[in-house]
Amino acid sequence: MFMDLRIKEICNNKNITMKQLADNLGIAATSLSRSLNNNPTLETLEKIANALNVPISSLFADSVQNSLNCPECGVKLKLVKYE
Repeated sequence: MFMDLRIKEICNNKNITMKQLADNLGIAATSLSRSLNNNPTLETLEKIANALNVPISSLFADSVQNSLNCPECGVKLKLVKYE
């Protein structure tokens, strides 16, 4: 899932580190990472969206463009679904 990349992208755009986001959520950065890699619950996603002050839908990659920006370098990445 690309949700962790999308959340990193949002954090990067807001000049917030993943550690700062985790601190705002009251959890360890490793717990946040583990949660994002193991299908986070709707409750967790709501908390993340609230901490970032964004709608929950923005945590998902834009399904119209099927792309997002790399949180490290800003390069636009194209998402492709393999079946």
